Amino acid sequence: MDISGLTSAYSQYAESISGNAKTDALTKKVSGADYSKATDEELMEVCKEFEAYFLEQMYKEMMKTIPESELTSSANSTLVDYYKDEMIKKVSAQTAEQSNMGLAQTLYEQMKRNYEV
Repeated sequence: MDISGLTSAYSQYAESISGNAKTDALTKKVSGADYSKATDEELMEVCKEFEAYFLEQMYKEMMKTIPESELTSSANSTLVDYYKDEMIKKVSAQTAEQSNMGLAQTLYEQMKRNYEV
């Protein structure tokens, strides 16, 4: 798999959900980046960030399958949504950092091969 294909696929996906601050930050980081001169630590950090972002999007889609509570008023729903989003971001970052899901490691190995770091 060529990493440029991954970058263009990510860019297309990011355009479809633009407006998210984290998406915009990752897009800027990936778009003009030249990882041929990156250290191993920088490369792994980018891979972990992508894995955390992927998990965040997956968790958000999973949360959409849970029925809304009838007890939550519309005034409280905005606040609940904010804290839910923050919780999802934190959990996804912790999952990417602590677990051995393998996505970050696989991306890291692929990028090392492609960029010959």
